[in-house]
Amino acid sequence: VVIGVLALQGAFEEHQECIEKATGCKTIQVKKPHQLEDIDGIIFPGGESTAMGLIGTVDGMWEALKKFTQSKRPVWGTCAGMILLAERCVGGSAVIENGQSLIGGMDVLVCRNYFGSQISSFEMATPCPPGFEDGGDYPGVFIRAPAILSAGDGIDVLGKVVATPCRQAAVVLRELEEKIANGENVIMMEVVDALDRKNGLRYVDVKKEAAPTDCNEEKKDISASEMEKVELPGAADGTNAREVICAARKKNILITAFHPEITDDYRWHKYFYQMVVESINC
Repeated sequence: VVIGVLALQGAFEEHQECIEKATGCKTIQVKKPHQLEDIDGIIFPGGESTAMGLIGTVDGMWEALKKFTQSKRPVWGTCAGMILLAERCVGGSAVIENGQSLIGGMDVLVCRNYFGSQISSFEMATPCPPGFEDGGDYPGVFIRAPAILSAGDGIDVLGKVVATPCRQAAVVLRELEEKIANGENVIMMEVVDALDRKNGLRYVDVKKEAAPTDCNEEKKDISASEMEKVELPGAADGTNAREVICAARKKNILITAFHPEITDDYRWHKYFYQMVVESINC
C-alpha cells in the first residue's frame, strides 16, 4: 500500500508521520502529476487552500488531481484539503482574481474560516470515525477551520459540532441566506462585508461584486430550484451558534474540517488506510 500526501503547501510531513506510525504503510510526497500513477490513495493536508490552488494550476496538477478523485481511488481532505474537495465554497478571499480554485468531488457547501482566524484556534471533542469507537470522542483541532453548511444526497455525515461562526463568517452566512431565499445560484462567494461594533452589533453593507468565473474551468449549471434545496443550519437565538458538519464521506472521498495530523490519536488515519485497503481489494 502506497499513500501519497499532496505536498504543494501545508502540513504534509505531519500526515506522513501519522499514517506511517499508525499503519506502517509507505508514503510519498506528491508534487508532480506523474506521481499520482504510483499511489493507491492521497491525502490533501491542511494549510492554505488559496495558496494550494495557485501553485496547483501551474503545471497541470489541478486537472490531474481532478482525474485522480474521479478514478475511485480514496482521497482524504483535511481542513484546507476539505475546501478543495467541495463543489461550493463561500467566504473565499476577495483578492484572488478568479476566486478559490476547487477540485470538487463532494456535493457540499463549505464556509472558509467558519471558526475564526489563526489566533482563534482551539480543540474540542468531535465524533470518532466509524468502527473506531474505542477511545471515545476524537480530539478535533480546529485551526482557521472551515465548516460544512450543507451536504447533498448520498453523502454520509460522520460528525457534527455546535459552534458559533466568527464575525466574518456570520456576515457571509447572512448574505448567503439572502441569496438562497432569492433563488440565486451560489457556487462561490467572497468575503465582502464587515460588522460594526461601535454602536452595538450591526451589519455594514458594502458594494458586492460577483466573483469572476475561471474561463479554464468547466462551468457548473445549478438551477434556482436546486439552490432552494440547500438548507443552512439554523442559528440559535442570542449566540448565533449553529450545528455544522465537521466530517463526511461519499464513496471514495473523505473530508474532515479539523487537523488529525497534529494529534497523537491516529484513528482517522487508520480509517482512511482502511478505505485504501478496501479499494485495492475490490
